[in-house]
Amino acid sequence: YPYFLEWMTDIGHIGVFKEDHDGAMARFIGEADVIFCMDFNQINRLDRVTDTVTANTTAVRVLIDHHLHPPVDGYTVQFSDTHSCSTSYIVYQLIEALAGTDAIDQAMAEALYVGIMTDTGNFSFSNLTSDLFRAVAVLIDRGVNVPYVNSSVYDNFSEGRMRLLGYMLNDKMVTDYRYGVAYVSLTEEEMRRFNFIQGDSEGFVNYPLSIRGIRMSAMFIQTKHSIRVSLRSRGSDVDVNVFARRYFDGGGHRNAAGGKSYVSMDETLKNFHTYLKEYFGA
Repeated sequence: YPYFLEWMTDIGHIGVFKEDHDGAMARFIGEADVIFCMDFNQINRLDRVTDTVTANTTAVRVLIDHHLHPPVDGYTVQFSDTHSCSTSYIVYQLIEALAGTDAIDQAMAEALYVGIMTDTGNFSFSNLTSDLFRAVAVLIDRGVNVPYVNSSVYDNFSEGRMRLLGYMLNDKMVTDYRYGVAYVSLTEEEMRRFNFIQGDSEGFVNYPLSIRGIRMSAMFIQTKHSIRVSLRSRGSDVDVNVFARRYFDGGGHRNAAGGKSYVSMDETLKNFHTYLKEYFGA
């Protein structure tokens, strides 16, 4: 999990699978009676975790998610609402229906609020309903200190992130006004130069969308095994979910999606230009 969430209650109990050096996480998943799959709906996109989850054929598998194109099988129970702004909001609705809001304590309220707040871009994306804000009001009544939580999440970054952001916007951002597209790319060497840690690039892909005339933004980040692709758009005329599914074996939402590329950064960016011509030409 990103370091700017370290303040949250009990977050230290989270086990990180990629740091599973002694196999404890794999054993935990393998022995689980119930496996909740939350905020994603395609198990085959979990990299090394996929085989561990699918190997447990006896566990009850429960989906709680809001992404498009949920699978028709693979889960015992599905709570999938593709019109919901946030998976955390679906969790809130389940708690409300099953136990009532009196069951929510302050730590739970903070966790739910952070999930809703971050997934909606601090309440700036689509699918913001009056019912959502009534739920937020309940969470505040249950103890959420909004200024404290907001500052803990958004004013808690490293100096390296700030310098990396400046470098990215000044030196790496490319704009193409023919299609209304801007994109940025960061290599492993560039990120090491700014002492990159997990979470430093959070939200970077959104910045180019604040430029007049830009309706789609893309970010390409090099990792050990692939190029991680993040896509954002505004309005209804650019569906980045379609773009991600078609070209980067990914998916997500109309205005926020992602995927991966398994060729070099140079090849990925070259392919991206080809994809832009094809997508916008169509």
